[in-house]
Amino acid sequence: MITDSHAHLYWKDFEADREAVLARARAAGVTRMIVVGTDVATSRAAFALCAGEAELFPTAGIHPHDAERALVASERAAIEELCRAPECVGVGETGLDWFKNFAPRAAQLDNFLWQLDLARTLDKPVVIHCRDAHEDTVRCLQQFPGVRGVMHCYSMGPDELAPYLAAGLCISFSGVVTYPKNDANRAAAAAVPLERLLIETDCPYLAPQGRRGKRNEPAFVVAVLDELARVRATSVAELARSTSANATRLFALPSATGGG
Repeated sequence: MITDSHAHLYWKDFEADREAVLARARAAGVTRMIVVGTDVATSRAAFALCAGEAELFPTAGIHPHDAERALVASERAAIEELCRAPECVGVGETGLDWFKNFAPRAAQLDNFLWQLDLARTLDKPVVIHCRDAHEDTVRCLQQFPGVRGVMHCYSMGPDELAPYLAAGLCISFSGVVTYPKNDANRAAAAAVPLERLLIETDCPYLAPQGRRGKRNEPAFVVAVLDELARVRATSVAELARSTSANATRLFALPSATGGG
């Protein structure tokens, strides 16, 4: 079994062939997927998709790009209601993005802190986006000791790992780790303790090398697994087992129904 720990399968990019995408994933051994919401509408879409598909599990949250929506009480109430649902396995995607700055920084910080508080209150893991905001992300996390979660699509190097590992977070790697010039990210992938390691696609974004510029999909997480096995000098099978076990533990998923 292989687990894609971060996918946006409800996006319009998959409307024409979603069933075929899921079939290709399962044929590749990717039998579990965490479907991550980024606002109220997409979180509801994630829930609807997962309700009809075995081994797909939804989260609910407001992405930093949409952080101004989190200032509206009704938006927060809707996300909190979804997060409290038993089928919801995590809070987010949330976090900070100082690269694109699609929302004011003050709104992003407020949104992130609110979801960190919600995650700790509900004892559910938080899914964290961080782009060019390492120091502020760490400062926010330090205000919520004990919060569980994952640094999604970790794109930094080994030098930035320490505070996230000290906070008890898992670290998830995407197709970014396969890019030829990304030696620092590969060094980080080699340094993360095995019990904290996750893999993801972030599909439809960040397709691995060889497919860059094309739509990403869960089956392609196998390329991430292959690269991690190479840089960690271990087997693909062992990493598939370990990363799936880590995802199952972090997101409190039921025992696997299939082998692999």
